[in-house]
Amino acid sequence: MPEDIYKIFKEETKVLVTGGAGFIGGCFIRRLLNNTNAKIFNLDKLSYASDLSWLNYSNNKDNFKLININLKDSDAVIRALKDANPDYVIHLAAESHVDRSIDNPSSFIESNIVGTFNLLNAVKIHFKNLNHERKNNFRLLHVSTDEVYGSLGSTGFFSESTPYDPRSPYSASKAASDHLVNAWHHTYDLPILLTNCSNNFGPYQFPEKLIPLIINKAINKNEIPIYGDGLNVRDWLFVEDHIDALLKVISFGNIGKCYCVGGFGEKNNLEIVKNICEILDSSFRRDFNHESLIKFVKDRPGHDKRYSIDSSLIQKELNWKPKTDFSSNLKFTVNWYLQNTKWIENVLTKSDYLGTRLGTNF
Repeated sequence: MPEDIYKIFKEETKVLVTGGAGFIGGCFIRRLLNNTNAKIFNLDKLSYASDLSWLNYSNNKDNFKLININLKDSDAVIRALKDANPDYVIHLAAESHVDRSIDNPSSFIESNIVGTFNLLNAVKIHFKNLNHERKNNFRLLHVSTDEVYGSLGSTGFFSESTPYDPRSPYSASKAASDHLVNAWHHTYDLPILLTNCSNNFGPYQFPEKLIPLIINKAINKNEIPIYGDGLNVRDWLFVEDHIDALLKVISFGNIGKCYCVGGFGEKNNLEIVKNICEILDSSFRRDFNHESLIKFVKDRPGHDKRYSIDSSLIQKELNWKPKTDFSSNLKFTVNWYLQNTKWIENVLTKSDYLGTRLGTNF
């Protein structure tokens, strides 16, 4: 009989999610709203990429409360933890786009390092005041990235024992936040869990990230830019599979441990773009060759060559693996964006992002 990944989320359970208006955070909250009666608090500063439109289609939305504050405001974060009084904290809030980190690294230091420090400080105060039973059950799950490990050659995999070697302002800021979380566990006995995941994709992802960016440009017959030779490799993880992994970790993970979460979907960027074009050729505009839009452009500074994750630990300890394959998930994702062009238009208009290249202003 499969383990119940929702068992710990009872009607009286209170869950604080940071960054719940983001791509992964929103998916996590939707899962809890649609499958549990837990009370969900979303601590979010509501940045350019934030979106809560999905709340209108979610079950139990009365169990959702937005706490609109910035993690850089330490006093406000302490008050938020006191008011929410959570049993679980899922830390997903982060600036996450590498190109933006090249243009403006200070915002990544502020959000990902200072913000994590302020959250840890507030959680430490909250945890200290819990009774014995709630202390035993409390968990802080910090969600991070495989980019903290640097770049691989043509062979090998990242694992939980891989030394940190970040190469961009984004990955350096996430590496720092990981170290802070681990330090607060060892120094202050906070019951933490940590995950490092590969590249996520799926519905509701802001269209500056590769897959939704390519889809949006292709359906509008705009040039499709590919950095360098397009052979940089990423391990692609469908967001719903990632949420399964996070629920497994928060429910059954061993305190103090890190779990690497990969999608078994290793593809280079050129393959991804061509796959999207093929799907659009067959299902959207059959009389047009979308690959004709491809244009190779100057590579990103410090562009990591390859990421790939060994997920054997989470498979062995927590019995997790992706439910479906990359190809079917990509087709599902492309079709979702085709059916939700109004959503794309709305989030781009709200953000003032016009699809232009980032990461060149340095």
